[in-house]
Order: sequence, then structure tokens, then C-alpha cells
Amino acid sequence: MYDSIVIGGGPAGLTTALYLLRAGKSVLVLEKEAPGGQIAKSPRLENFPSIKAISGMDFSSELFDQVTDLGADFELENGVAIEKEGDVFKVKTDWGEHEGKTVVIATGCEHRRLGLPREEELTGHGISYCAVCDGAFYKDEDVLLIGDANTAIQYAISLSQTSRKVTVATLFDRFFADDILIKRMKSIPNIEYFHNLESKEFLGKDQIEGVRFEDTKTHEEKIIPCKGCFIAIGQVPCNEPFQDWVDLDKGFIVTDDSMRTKTPGIYAVGDCRVKKIRQVITATSDGAIAAIAIANELNAR
Repeated sequence: MYDSIVIGGGPAGLTTALYLLRAGKSVLVLEKEAPGGQIAKSPRLENFPSIKAISGMDFSSELFDQVTDLGADFELENGVAIEKEGDVFKVKTDWGEHEGKTVVIATGCEHRRLGLPREEELTGHGISYCAVCDGAFYKDEDVLLIGDANTAIQYAISLSQTSRKVTVATLFDRFFADDILIKRMKSIPNIEYFHNLESKEFLGKDQIEGVRFEDTKTHEEKIIPCKGCFIAIGQVPCNEPFQDWVDLDKGFIVTDDSMRTKTPGIYAVGDCRVKKIRQVITATSDGAIAAIAIANELNAR
């Protein structure tokens, strides 16, 4: 029996565990792949306070070691369901079952992929899903942005400040962003855009060198060279297994300011919940807030 079971071993989940352990609570962290979540795949992290530069893998490893040194239990298991008997939650995984007094959902979300061959292989080698995280690595280079909504346009505007040229490619014949963003983007001289382009192939061996498209109207081939390719076509939360216990908004978990869900004893932190900014720093903030609320709840019982 644990004081809390954390489903997800990214920065949000591990920070929740860190603060709970420092409050004297027992914690089990469940992670389906490897500690760190999405940030573990980032070549460099440069926007976390006090750390000038660190690889995502090293950051994740340091945080994981910090948490396990404090006594957290860790299992490479995928949380697939939550049940409850009396005051005890049972988290079912692909390997078994664990009991806890509280549960923290920290499953994050996945960037929506284009689904092209070698996409995973080239992620971190020219392909990125976060211009805020990785845009500075392509200073004075030509970059490509695939996407048509607010996040994509914001990324293009941000990239234009450091990259030599930004090319925006959309699948449809228009943008789906706010008018003010579109007008601002179109006023920036080093941004070029093309509509009606369907992504077909990533070019380059060990590092991306360009993307091959097909024009959906003329069916002509178009190749756009680039040193970096940013994909911003949405995010996919991973909350379906828990939808009976929480309220969802477009797949994301609704919480209050203390990270509580509609079910007492179940909390949600990080990218899996409804929020405006999804960065490592906001994920760790969620974890600290949730842990303090959980510790207070357990102490009051």
C-alpha cells in the first residue's frame, strides 16, 4: 500500500514523487517506457532555471536518480485502469495491480505525428515538435514548419527571429489560426508559406535535409530543403483509460488549481491536463503543487 501511485515518469510525475517523498510519503512511480517522457528525447534543454544547458536524457536521469535516492519505488509498467474499493485505489497495469491511497495521473501527451517513415528515427536529428525548446539550435539556418493553426503560426513567428528563413507548409488551402497571428506572420519578410502540400517523405540520411511534398491540387512534387523541420499539427493526450474518473476537455483532464480532478484522491499533473503552457518548468510546477495538496490531504485523514 502506497500513499500515492504516480502514473507517468516524466518531469511532472517525478516532481510530484520528489515532493511527496520529502514530505515523508511512500510513492510508486509507474512508467511505460523510460523516465523523462518527451523531454528525454530532446538533444538539449536550455530554458530550465539554473541549468544553462543539459541534454534531455541527462536531465531526466538526474531527476530520476534524485527521486529513487529518496526512496521512490519505480516500475516499468503501463497504467491501464483505475479501480476503487473503499478508500483504496487499485491501479491496474499491463503486468499486475498496485494499491494506493491517492493516484496522480501524469501520462503527458504525445505530439501528433505525420506518420511518415523514419519520423521517429530523425526526431532529435532535425525533426522537432517544439520550436520553443529547439528553435535556437537552428540559428541562421533554413527551417521548415508544417502546420496551420495557432501553435504553428506562433512557432513560425518565433523561428523567424533566429533562423535565416522559415518556410510554412499547410495541408489545406488556408490557415486556421487567429487573424492577428496570420497578419503578423505574413508581415515578416523571412517567412514564406505554401498551401495544399501533403507531406510524403523526409529527406536526409542521419540528419534531415528536406521534405518531399505533393501538391494536393496539381499533384506536382515539391521538395523544400531545410536543416530543421518543426511539426505542429496538434497533440494527443493519453487519458482514455481514466475517463470514468475525470472530466475531459478535448481529451485533456480538467483539474482545479491544486491539480485535483472530480474524483477525490485522484490528481492530474503536467501535459495531460487542461493548461495553456506545456513546458518542463510548468510540468514540474504542477507536480510540486499536487504533492503539497496530496500531503495535506493524507495528513488530514
